[in-house]
Amino acid sequence: MRRRRARLTIRSRLLLLALLAALMPAALELSRFLDVRQATIDQDTARLVQMADQQAQTIAERIQGTAQLLYGLARTDELTRNDNRAVCSRFLNEVRETYPQYTGILTINPDGQLFCDSLRTGRELDLRDRPYFKAVQEVSGGVILEPAFGRLTGIAVLQVAYPVRSIEGELSYVLLASLNLPKLLETDNLAVPGARFLLVDQKGTVLATSHSSGTADPSGSSMAGTPLFKFISERSAKTAEVADSSGHTEVWAVADSGPISKAKIHVAAGVRKSLLVAGADQRFRHDLALLALSAVMLFLAVWLMSEFGIRRQIDRLTRMARQLAGGDMSARIAAPLPGGELGTLMQTLNQTADSLQHQRSDIAELNARLQQAQRMEAIGQLTGGVAHDFNNLLTVVLGNAELLAELNGDNPPHRKLAESIVGAAQRGADLTRGLLAFARKQALDPKAVDVNALLANIDPMLRRTLGEHIEIELIRAAGLWPALVDPGQLENALLNLCLNSRDAMPGGGRLTLETANIRLDTEYAQRHVDVTPGAYVMVAVSDSGDGIAPENLTRVFEPFYTTKEKGKGTGLGLAMVYGFVKQSSGHIAIYSEIGQGTSVKLYLPRMRSDQGQPAEPEARIATVGGSETILLVEDDEAVRSYAQAALRSFGYSVIEAADGASALALLRQNDRIDLLFTDVVMPGGMNGRALADAARELRPALRVLYTSGYTENAIVHHGRLDADAQLLSKPYRRSDLDRAVRAALMAEKG
Repeated sequence: MRRRRARLTIRSRLLLLALLAALMPAALELSRFLDVRQATIDQDTARLVQMADQQAQTIAERIQGTAQLLYGLARTDELTRNDNRAVCSRFLNEVRETYPQYTGILTINPDGQLFCDSLRTGRELDLRDRPYFKAVQEVSGGVILEPAFGRLTGIAVLQVAYPVRSIEGELSYVLLASLNLPKLLETDNLAVPGARFLLVDQKGTVLATSHSSGTADPSGSSMAGTPLFKFISERSAKTAEVADSSGHTEVWAVADSGPISKAKIHVAAGVRKSLLVAGADQRFRHDLALLALSAVMLFLAVWLMSEFGIRRQIDRLTRMARQLAGGDMSARIAAPLPGGELGTLMQTLNQTADSLQHQRSDIAELNARLQQAQRMEAIGQLTGGVAHDFNNLLTVVLGNAELLAELNGDNPPHRKLAESIVGAAQRGADLTRGLLAFARKQALDPKAVDVNALLANIDPMLRRTLGEHIEIELIRAAGLWPALVDPGQLENALLNLCLNSRDAMPGGGRLTLETANIRLDTEYAQRHVDVTPGAYVMVAVSDSGDGIAPENLTRVFEPFYTTKEKGKGTGLGLAMVYGFVKQSSGHIAIYSEIGQGTSVKLYLPRMRSDQGQPAEPEARIATVGGSETILLVEDDEAVRSYAQAALRSFGYSVIEAADGASALALLRQNDRIDLLFTDVVMPGGMNGRALADAARELRPALRVLYTSGYTENAIVHHGRLDADAQLLSKPYRRSDLDRAVRAALMAEKG
């Protein structure tokens, strides 16, 4: 017994398994034959239903296309302004040659007399007795459909009649197109081989049939009263088995009448059942033959695999397992690898060794990404910090340079040097504003903006920036309302949109900027949940570029999402525009079609009359100085020294403090302080906002003026300056300081 078990090798076991593998599918195939056969018939029957519905849909589309053609013809000069019958017939003949699906196209006078036709017969014909002519007398729009047989051609057609009426509603003439029904059934691609189509009118007259197989009902014959017509007309089911005149059973499917309900025709598709069964039987025989061939090949493969696919591969596995056991992680099984479980096992062993290297690589990549994220976060923090410190330096440089320019009024060379320093400091201030904009740390300053004037101001810059290959057109609405928006941020948003449009038109094109007064009603707001009904100033930026695919339109405003090539864009432009518009209580919409261009519309809130029209600070506050007492709180010694000297030169009494705690102590000691002039960002755990709140608990009537080159969130919330906060941004000039202090002292304490 032990010897017999030893002789039962892997090869013998595989041969036994192969025998079972060959016999069991054959038995299953035999037992399931009837089920498969019926399933095949059901599948082909379902295809018949699909064929019938598709054919009905095709007819519906042709009807719609015919209606559109008639609508277009009714508006052509050749028909509306032409009373020459020969010219009209020649024109219709050219139209029919362009559209061969029509047997004829003609026009009928209001009295029912034929005027002209595409066949150019020149015949006189009275069409008043035609059902379609009678029907058009009673309709004011749309088309009339009527199946019929052509008197000259004998072809079954679907008459599509369209009444053309004058402005007063009187019938001018009737356009008629005869749609060739048999031509609609011509197809070489049948989902069910041997199937045929049948078109029948409501009375049972056969209009057209395709003669693929089975009994061909001749066109014009009547099938009224037959079981097939009863099935087609009653539509009690989608499919039915009906015996033809020769006794053969046919499977028929009737189309949904919805798309062609006005056409007064029925569409059916049918095939002899024997053809369906033949297909199933043929597939069954094919499967059995394939199974037999597979069994033979299986036995041969098992015998060969026992040597080449099993024993030798096990030797390869054994060698690699020993190498791995010895700690050699570089061990690999070289290709080619076999299929099946042995191949899977070899791949698994190779992948096990590879995974360690991949893990090391992934860890290195994750570290690189983490470092990049940390760098980006650090850049954001650094941007704010650099802007704050740099603005402090620029405040001192700019202020002292202005003072030097004033002191050297009678010394032109020295004054010119001082003014050069002022210019350089001002450019540095512009740079810091750019840094803050990159870090999104600037507060919005909404005010009444004349958008038309803003567009006119940036027009020269756009033409220089976009290039001569872009044609720019401004369409500015008359009587445009003022918009309540930050003008600087609006300029940046429009520039972003224009640059995007330029990139979409690499070969040149047209860029249109348009303004209009718009009222978004409740219905629009219900379809856009983020919209508040009301009055808006609309600014549209439209281009004739490549357009945006529909699947991308819903994501274009997402941060870092871009359809441009790698390295061509960051994906922040539209996201920043979107955030600015939403932050301004506005609405943004984008419309685009591939190959037609893109239009982005900004809906900016209208400046209400009760919000007033803000005037320029220079016109409201004179730079006259004063005699009040100011508590100056600034942690930067150089800035504090400059501000103290400037304020005293204006006539103010100045008390200094380097931090919030010292300032509060001075407030408790001195009740003559009229204004707290404090930096926003200060060390010691108390920023300018906290200092102002604590100071107003001691002195409720105390005026406060903030200054900073980096506002953080102390006096800015949701991107806007607090209503009760007045801010003097660093760097500031002496005249700016004078006006801001005067304005703060004169402001009413609310």
